[in-house]
Order: sequence, then C-alpha cells, then structure tokens
Amino acid sequence: MFKQISTLLTGLTIGICCQAQGTFPQNGAYDERPGRYAFTNATIVVDSKTTITAGTMLIENGTIREVSKQVKIPAGTVVVDLKGKYIYPSLIDLDSDYGLPEVRRERAAGGRQTPQIESNKKGAFGWNQAVQPETDASLLFTPDAKKAEDFRKNGFGTVLIHAHDGIVRGNGALVTLTDEPANKALLNKKASAHFSFSKGSSSQTYPSSTMGVVALLRQNYYDADWYAKAVDKETNLSLDAFNQIKSLPSFFETNDKYSVMRADKVGDEFGIQYIIRGGGDEYQRINEIKATKATLILPLQFPDAYDVSDPWDADVISMSQLKHWELAPKNTSEVAKADIPFALTTAGLKNKADFWKNLKTAIEYGLPKEKALEALTTLPASLIKAEGQIGSLKTGLLANFIITSGDLFGKDNVIYENWIQGKKFVLAPINAPDIRGTYSLSLNNEPAGKIQITGSPEKPEYKIVVQDSIKITPKAILSNELLTLTYQNKPSGTVRLTGWLTGADLAGEGVLPDGSVIPWSAVLSEKYQPAAVKDSTIAKPKETGQVVYPFVGFGNEELPKSETVLVKNATVWTNEKEGILQNTDVIVQNGKITKIGKGLAAPAGTRTVDGTGKHLTSGIIDEHSHIALFTINEGGQTSSAEVRMSDVINPDDINIYRQLAGGVTASHLLHGSANSIGGQSALIKLKWGASQSEMLLPEVKTIKFALGENVKQSNWGDIVRTRFPQTRMGVEQVYFDHFIRAKEYSNSWKKYNAASKKQPGVAPRRDIELDALVEILDSERFITCHSYVQSEINMLMHVADSLKFKINTFTHILEGYKLADGMAKRGIGGSTFADWWAYKMEVKEAIPYNAALMYHEGVTVAINSDDAEMARRLNQEAAKTVEYGGVPEEDAWKMVTLNPAKLLHVDHRMGSIKAGKDADLVLWNTNPLSVYARPEFTMVEGTVYFDRKKDEEKQKSMATERERLIQKMLGDKAEGKPTQKPQATQPRMWHCEDIVGVHAEHEGTK
Repeated sequence: MFKQISTLLTGLTIGICCQAQGTFPQNGAYDERPGRYAFTNATIVVDSKTTITAGTMLIENGTIREVSKQVKIPAGTVVVDLKGKYIYPSLIDLDSDYGLPEVRRERAAGGRQTPQIESNKKGAFGWNQAVQPETDASLLFTPDAKKAEDFRKNGFGTVLIHAHDGIVRGNGALVTLTDEPANKALLNKKASAHFSFSKGSSSQTYPSSTMGVVALLRQNYYDADWYAKAVDKETNLSLDAFNQIKSLPSFFETNDKYSVMRADKVGDEFGIQYIIRGGGDEYQRINEIKATKATLILPLQFPDAYDVSDPWDADVISMSQLKHWELAPKNTSEVAKADIPFALTTAGLKNKADFWKNLKTAIEYGLPKEKALEALTTLPASLIKAEGQIGSLKTGLLANFIITSGDLFGKDNVIYENWIQGKKFVLAPINAPDIRGTYSLSLNNEPAGKIQITGSPEKPEYKIVVQDSIKITPKAILSNELLTLTYQNKPSGTVRLTGWLTGADLAGEGVLPDGSVIPWSAVLSEKYQPAAVKDSTIAKPKETGQVVYPFVGFGNEELPKSETVLVKNATVWTNEKEGILQNTDVIVQNGKITKIGKGLAAPAGTRTVDGTGKHLTSGIIDEHSHIALFTINEGGQTSSAEVRMSDVINPDDINIYRQLAGGVTASHLLHGSANSIGGQSALIKLKWGASQSEMLLPEVKTIKFALGENVKQSNWGDIVRTRFPQTRMGVEQVYFDHFIRAKEYSNSWKKYNAASKKQPGVAPRRDIELDALVEILDSERFITCHSYVQSEINMLMHVADSLKFKINTFTHILEGYKLADGMAKRGIGGSTFADWWAYKMEVKEAIPYNAALMYHEGVTVAINSDDAEMARRLNQEAAKTVEYGGVPEEDAWKMVTLNPAKLLHVDHRMGSIKAGKDADLVLWNTNPLSVYARPEFTMVEGTVYFDRKKDEEKQKSMATERERLIQKMLGDKAEGKPTQKPQATQPRMWHCEDIVGVHAEHEGTK
C-alpha cells in the first residue's frame, strides 16, 4: 500500500515539474497536478467514422496522450474503469454570444426620434454604425458560469462566440466552457469573421431595408479593397479592421431560405464562400440551397402545434404555417439527404434544455446519427480550422470529451461527465445505485402504501401511492446511498423521511408533522422492468405531407413543365399588323410561339386545346408593380440608386398566383417613392413555384425615380425635418448634384482606363450608387419616374435635357394630359391608372381621359396597377380607355401588353403573338376587355402556371390537407404536448410609400 502511494506521489511530482508555468501569479501555496488519467474498457467514439471498443484513453495536462485498445499506462496515473460506458468528443457550437455583453439598442422615449443620418461612434471609424469590423469578441469576453453550465449539461465543450450586433460584426473568438479564467478558456482570439442582414443596435436611418443592407455590405467590400491599395487616402479604422478579418472563415447569419441565397449571392460577387447560419426552412428550397455550395449552420427550432380546438382560430392559420409545423423537424434530414454539409447550433432555442429533445426528434424524422455527430464535432472544428485542437479524440488534441451511459443519441442516454481541457465537470452520478422498482412502505411499523420509483438510475422519478389511488409526488434527494423524501400529508402537514439502502430495501427515520420521530422502511416488492428499447441505430423517417413549391397555399408538389401545345380555332389578338385573327391556330414549342395560322397540323406529342369561342392573347405585363417583394423602400438616404429589387424578390407571394389567374404573366417590380432617386427595378416572369433566378430577367435594367410629396417627406411630421430634400426645389437640386457627380465619376474611370493601358495605377474608388447613374448617362439603364404634377414633370424633363440623359417613363403621370406633347417629342412613355385618383392633393386634377389624351398625342401609354388587387383586373382597367376617350379596342389592349413591353425594352420577345416570341399566352373565355372575361389558362414560356380546372382540384386537395394537419395538431394537444395560440399572418400588400424596418420585412409573408 505504501509503495502504491509513493509511486503516485512520484508521478504527481514529475507532472508538476514538467508542466508549463502560467504568467499569472497565485496568492499562497498551490499544487498544480498533471491531470493524468487513463479511462479504460470504454467504447471510445473517436469521431463519426471511428469507434474503438474496450479501448483506453490516456490524458495528461489537459491533452489527449493516446487512444487505442492497448495503452501503456504510466505509473502514478489515475485509472477510471468505464466498462459499459461511452466516451465521445465534447460538442462544438459555432453560433454563440456566450460571455459577451448583451446588445442593447437605444430608443427614444415615445418610440420616435429625430433621424440619425451620421454615425455617433467616436473615433476614426467608418461612416455607418451597423458596420463594425473593429469589434473583437476576445476583448469583450468574460466567462459566464451559469451559461457555461447550461452548455456543459448538453455536452458542449467549446463555442465560437461573436457579438451579434450589426451587419459586419467583427471577429469571433473560440473559447472553451471551462470554469477557469478567460486567458485559459480562450483558444483562438481571431477565429472567424461575422456578418448578418441585421442593423443591430445602430439607430442610423441607413440602411432601412434588407436591400439597403446588401448594398452597404457590397460597398464596404469595394471600399476595403480600394483602401488597401490607395496611397492618398483617409484614415479609416473600420476598413483597416475589415481588411484584417476578411481572410478568416466568414460566417453569415440569416433567418430564412431566401436570406441564405441572398447572402451567398453577395459572397459570390467577392469570391467568398460564406458559412451560413440558416433559419430551419431550407428544406423548402433544397435544390437552390444546395446550388449555393455553402456549408450551413442549422438551428433545432421546431414550432409547437397550434391550438386549433376553436375552428375560428384554426381558420387564421396559413397553409405554410401548418405545413412548416409538420415538416420543420425534417429540415436537417433533408439537408443531409441532399449532401449539403452542415453543423448544428443551440442558437434560437429559448430553453437550452430543449436541445437534446429536438435533436432526437430530428433523428426520428430521418437525420442519420453519424451525420448528427459529425455536425456537432468534426465539421464545426474543421470550419474554424481548429481540427488540430478539438472535434475528435486523437492524440495531441485537447482533452475535451464526455462520458455517457450509452449511445449519445439513444433515448435514455445519460451524460455523466463533461471534461474540458482535462478538467472534470460532473453532470450525473456515474455509478448511481439503481433503486428503481415498487416498494411496500411502512411508517412506524404500520403499512402506509407504496413507493414507485421509475425514470433512470441517475435521475429517478418518485411516486408515493396511498389508499391504492392517491398519488403523491415527493421532493427527493438521492446522494450516493442516502435518500431524503419530503411530501405533504394533508391536512396535517409535511412528512420528512431520511433513509439509506440496506441491500435491496430502504430504511431510516422520519419526522411527522407533529414533530414525532418514527422508523420507516420500504421493502422492494417488484424490480423495475424498463420498456423494450427499439433499435435506434437507423433513423426511420416519420410519415409527413409533401413539400410544395412555393411553400404556401396553391403550391405545387411537382413544378409544371413546358409543353408543346396547339390552340385551335381561337380568336387571336396578335398585337401585330395582322390584328385580331378569327378561327386561328397557334403552336407553342420549347417555350416559344412557333406557328400561327389556320388548320395547323399538331407535332407529335402535342396537347391540343379547343379554342372555339375563346380569345387567345399575349400575357398582361404590369409596368408598375410591388408584388413578390420583401420590402420596397430604402428610405434612409436621398438617393438609393445602389439598391436592387432583385435582392428582395419573394417567390412565395400568393399575389403571383392570383395575378396569373387574372392573365398577368410579367411584373415590373419597382422601388417605392421614398427617395428622389430610388432603387434598381426588376422585371420578373410570374413562374409560380420557380426560384428567384428563374423568374428574373436580369438583362432588363431600369431604375425608379420619384417626385412630389413622398420624397420630401411631407406627411412625416416635424420631428423628421432632417433629411434633404424638404422642398420641391431641393428635389431638383438632388438630380443636378447626383448627375454632375456621376459625370465626374465616369470621367475619372475613363482617365484611369486610358492611363492603365500604358502604366498600371490605383483605380478610383468604386461607388455602386454612381455606377447606376453612369449607366443612365450611357443609356444602359432606363428611368421610371413616379410623378403627378405638371410643374415637377416639366422640371425633371428640363434637368434631363440639361445633363443629357433620357427619361424612359413617367408613371402615375395623372397630369400627363397637360404635357403629352412634350413627352411625345422626347420619346417619353406614360404608365398611368385608368381612373384611380382623389387619394391625395397631388391627384386633384386627374381626369378619366388622361390615358386617351396621351395616346392621341403619340405617347406610348401603359395602364399599370401599383396595387396587388388592381393587377388582377388590368384587362378591365384597359377597357376603361375605350369608354373614356374612344381608344380602339386593339390599342386599348396593347396598353397592358405590347406597350409595357416597349417601355421595358422587351418587345422583341414579349407583348404580342408572333412566331419566335416567348409563349406568354392567356386563353380567355370571352373578349378580354369584357367584365365577364376570365382566363381558362395562363402560360409563361410554354408552361401553364394557372389552369382554371386544376385550380378547382387544388382547392379541394388543399382543404383535405388542411384538415389532415388540423386533426394531427388536435392529436398532439390531446397527448398533452405544448401548443401555441394561432397568430394570423397576411401577405403584405405593398404601396409606393410603405417603409418598414429591416427586422419587420419578413413578417406576414407566408
């Protein structure tokens, strides 16, 4: 015995001598032990692909020394026999704010504050407070004992932390969850760079939208590149810091599937492959998500069932909410099935204790366990280039591991201990006595009922049964073999029993409510029999409904495909010189119109549609629309020419389907009217269920300008008298100022490009706002201008004449009849309402003959909607010009088809029925200008996206699917599972003047 102790002390002494000394002094005598342990006879899961049975792991000084079946254990080593137990690497979370100060946003009393145009941050930093690359998480980090304990209980040993504040969030730090000081917990002070689409605590007015966030981030990348090369430049500590972190692994936080794709698009522009934290709905667009080639970080947030016991409450829940509730647990399995690399995070969980419950649910829904382990260990370690420190159980790595009772993902698995940097944290007793069973209880040597002990050996659950029916749940404390039970014995008071194990039984003393001390005992009458454990080695997905595209009501389980179609004997409105053709056939192949004529023979495999008594037209083109967008205004600055509506396209907007039902096949998505110079517009085809990129026509380059009350913020109140311009005179100066600067900017690039052919030099700073204005000057981008009043319209035409740029279209233009001759002379089109006015002072002189008077002056006139509801009836809006002004029917129809195509410079492929043009066609049941007209089908590029007969079938199947999901939710409630109160969501019906904060943009879109 003495020899064993001597050997142990010798080993400890050697360990002390060999251990590196820290730089922190300690007060008093201390003994730093080497922490040499050998864990033997364990099932050691080295990583997701390697497992050693009956293995040994040797650790020393916080590091793994050896892992194998045969390990030579040095003298003086503490040996821990783990027969029947498992060892796994401790888990890693890559999205945490552990140990960092809480982010707080200052808000003015009463909810409104004077607009903050410039940054309030002191020092030589960048101009926008939402861009904070100088934030260093390692300098803000202070260990948090409570949060560390919560993480450790779930098996985590390491977290990547960063300040969750702003668009550019600075660098992250890799820290362990030890209870040692920060200098020992910090593994890598500059491990990562972090980005998001959230302004965070910044109260600056810009950016006020997601598209503004994208533009600001893009500009920051260009500025940083210029700053790194420029010689004569300002000092900018933010750009200095940005250039230091941009080579680090870059993480981008998003909150939904479309944000994932948006972030990846930014990364592609600058050659960066972001690691993207998703929102848990990636399964809804899995092919597009895979195409990004991004590694994802996935939350395990699943919505509770809705309480649908009240049918009226059930009615307010959208189809997408119902289906997401059922399918959200499948997200990780669908991502895994698509072979998309991913890590898992606890981020987003209100209660960290839900992590394992939700992870096991994900496994039940098909997530392979080896993928789950990889997502929590080796993959996150490799993403932050820390695989040489953490993530597996290999020689030389940190001794970060957990000891479990069995399979980490097993139903009844218990994590006994979490070792971090070689330090033990006990979570549950590793050799707890198994006292489960049914006992006969005696108090004061008299029978008193039964004690039933269930649960697990480590966490027993107790019930005291008296009189065969009354069940009492006592408070219980089991420490080693000592048990204390406390319970209420009504009406007399509290009974306290303390006892110990004697063999298989329990005995001890108790104190009754009157203070008397009595003996008590519990004799085991029936050993606990655990339920048979199902084989959980293979995940078996649960049955669920299908994903639909888009993920809303009226979505398609399978996307429609292009067809070869022959429409026979229809009245064909060609919009060409042939005019309206009676009893005519049209053939569509490969998305194009191929033949027009009588008695056409159908190619093989053609679907024939009888058009007798029906009218075939080209699809309606809405020249001014705000559907299918997450936001429409970037109102933070006078000019937002740098923002792009293509960055915020929302393919899930039900208005796409509704407008297809009204014969619309294309929509020109405009920025709102918050600024004199708005954002870059987007033209989309209404391909219901298609992706953003499939809908977009990127070659169409337009931009929104605005005049009038909105741009000078007339109705915003006195508190907002800050942003220029505040008068109509100021609006004129905005145009002069910006275009003069654009000319100077363009000249600087021309000089640079000419000089660089002879001798390379430093390029001018790229300005993406001025880039758009230069495109206007070069006739590559076309202006659509929000306008009402004659004087202002004349003003902008004068500015354009002076600075040599062209106005393409005046939209609204309700006083266009006053100056149609000037518009026609300059080749400016007019896109107007048929009879929508009297909603503000600017439209008080509108007349119903406006469109007709402009038409008669030779202006190319379009009738637009500017409204999601009106767009479904644009055929009737066009018909009003026949009534008000005597416009011929064919020319009236062109106002919603060919004329918008001309204004958008796409009439070579859209707007009429002509061989070679896109097969964007609508088959109407009668004359399309009739109030009784309705589409039988609407086709975009040869694919039918709306079919009236199939629409009826969809409505029936939706009702069936809806009731199935409601019944499933009712079943969950009956089983006692948590529920949430239904919350109604409605699609946002955007209008020109609408402005919402960045955080509110995605609300109500499903």
